[in-house]
Amino acid sequence: MKTLPIQNHLPEVSRLIFGCMGLGGSWDNQPYSGQDLELAHRSVDVALDCGINFFDHADIYTLGKAEQVFGEVLKSRPGLRENIILQSKCGIRFEDDHGPKRYDLSPEWITQSVDNILSRLQTEYLDIMLLHRPDPLMEPGLIAEAFEKLQRSGKVRHFGVSNMNQHQIELLQSEIEQPLIVNQLPLSLSQNAFVEDGVLVGTGDSANVGYTPGLTEYCQRNAVQLQSWGSLAQGLFSGRDVSDQPGHIQATANLVREMAHGYQTSAEAIVLAWLMNHPAAIQPVLGTTHEGRLRACAMATEVNLSREDWYKLYVSARGNELP
Repeated sequence: MKTLPIQNHLPEVSRLIFGCMGLGGSWDNQPYSGQDLELAHRSVDVALDCGINFFDHADIYTLGKAEQVFGEVLKSRPGLRENIILQSKCGIRFEDDHGPKRYDLSPEWITQSVDNILSRLQTEYLDIMLLHRPDPLMEPGLIAEAFEKLQRSGKVRHFGVSNMNQHQIELLQSEIEQPLIVNQLPLSLSQNAFVEDGVLVGTGDSANVGYTPGLTEYCQRNAVQLQSWGSLAQGLFSGRDVSDQPGHIQATANLVREMAHGYQTSAEAIVLAWLMNHPAAIQPVLGTTHEGRLRACAMATEVNLSREDWYKLYVSARGNELP
C-alpha cells in the first residue's frame, strides 16, 4: 500500500474518501427530510465499516443541506467527530441578487464561509479546508491573512485547493505560510489527461491534452495530495449502460468486467485500483451513497494491478495504441 502525502499531516487517514455530495436531498431550498437524515446515518455507518474515516464536503453541496444532515449525525454521536477527518470547500457562489455565478476567494467570503460550514456541520473545526475553484481576482496576500486567522482560532487545521494548476498553487504558496496539502482534480480512467500529459510529450497531440503540463509531477515533488473527484467516471466502466457509447468505451467496460473476475473483486475496485496504482498515490473520492456500490469500491484497497493490466486499461480507455 502506497504511503499518501497527506499522511505527513494526518497519519491515520483512510486510503479512500467518502464524498458527501449525495447527502441532503435535492439541490433546491426544500428542507431535507427524515429519509435524507437516515441516508446520512447509514452512509456514515457503511463508510466506517469499510474502513473509510475521511468525509469530503463543500458548502454548495445540495445548497448546504449535505453539511446540515451530516451535522445532525455528528450531534447525535458525540464521540464520532474525533475519530473522523472532515474536509470542506468554499469559493463557489451561485447566481443571486448581487451577481451571476462566480468564484469568490476574498478573505471576507472565505472566513464567512468557514463559519457557516462549521455551524452546519455542528463542529468546532475542519481538518482541511479547500479553495474550491481558482478565482481570477484572488489575492494571495489577503488569502494568507484569512488562513492565518482561521488556523490561529482553531477553526481550520490544514488547507488545500481544488481544480488548480501548479502555477496557481505556487502563486498562493508564495504568500501563504501554511502548506497547501491537497489538490482535488477530476481524475479517472476516462478523465485520463493526467497520464496523457506525460505520454504525449514530443508529439503533435500534446497541445490538445487539456491538462496543465507537469501538474502531477509538481504535486508529487511537493507532497501535495492528489484527490480525484469523478473517480468512477459516473459508472461508465462499472455497470452503466454503455450501448450508446463509442466502441473503445464498450471494450473497456468489458475489460474491466474480465479483470474483476480475474482479480476476484468488483468492477468498481478495478477502476479505482487503476487510479490508486499510479505513483502519485491518488486518493479517490467516492460519490456514491449506494451501500452495495460503496462496499464494492472499498475492495479497491486490496487490488494491486500488474503493470500489464494497468496498461491494458489505459490503452483501451484512450482508444488508441501508445505513440
